[in-house]
Amino acid sequence: MMRRLTAFVAIAALTGVSACQQAEPEQPVAPVEPQPAAASTAPAVGYACESGAMVEARYPDTATAQLAYKGRTYDLRSVEAASGARYVGSGVEWWTAPRDGQERATLSRLGPNEEVGVAVLEQCARPVATAATGAPVPQVLPGQTTTPAPGGVLPASTPCKGPQLKLAAEGGDAGAGNRVRNFSFQNLGAQACSLTGYPGVILLDAQGRPLTTIRADQSPGSYFRQGQAPTPVELAPRAKAYFEMAWSVVPDETMQKTCPSAATLRATAPNDTAAVSLSFAFQPCGGKVRVSPIRAEANPEMAT
Repeated sequence: MMRRLTAFVAIAALTGVSACQQAEPEQPVAPVEPQPAAASTAPAVGYACESGAMVEARYPDTATAQLAYKGRTYDLRSVEAASGARYVGSGVEWWTAPRDGQERATLSRLGPNEEVGVAVLEQCARPVATAATGAPVPQVLPGQTTTPAPGGVLPASTPCKGPQLKLAAEGGDAGAGNRVRNFSFQNLGAQACSLTGYPGVILLDAQGRPLTTIRADQSPGSYFRQGQAPTPVELAPRAKAYFEMAWSVVPDETMQKTCPSAATLRATAPNDTAAVSLSFAFQPCGGKVRVSPIRAEANPEMAT
């Protein structure tokens, strides 16, 4: 009897050891939350378009491009091109090529095959520094590089902002009931910045209230040179960029007997909201003033 009890205890002990050595069931692995894609740190390159719009391009690497246009962002991939650099994606084609000291670019809508542009949306350009053309070299800001981006262009300077700008009245001209005046933005900052496009203009009365009856119309070119599209202006420290404002001084007898009096001109740099002001008294008629694109030089036809 004692022998049977000893055998039973031995078998029970072996069975317990075997059970303890069995692998514990695996615990379920918690799902990994997807991480958002890292924002591109590539420098932005600004292109001024003939319509007055702007296209901002970034080239994160040699195979991709990102465009910002009219409040939308487009992700593109590099494809074969006969010349220059061509990118497609998100329903658009972006094709750049250097010509005459500028980086020319065409933004087109893609056709049904999503590979070839069939309808041009914008014709754009920006200066490119080359030894052959002698085009001005944009000043490089801290953290930027002088190595061209994969698209073949140098990084653009930081856009100028209101706090670093000074607004001043320059030379003017008059005749046949019309007036035209040059105004300047001076870069008071320690670093270069860029201006591309039209300034925002608001007129104020003597009490500092906006003259809502006077609108500012964008006028391609200038009073003396019509039809010129905006081009980027690189503004070194203490340098000036210019724009014109033209208006009529003849009242419209069917609409008004006298013209409103403006006491202050308030202007903003393109794509900025911080305004700079200048005391400037005049009486524009016809309910509008015409504003030219910003350019690198004052109009030589007007006396200073």
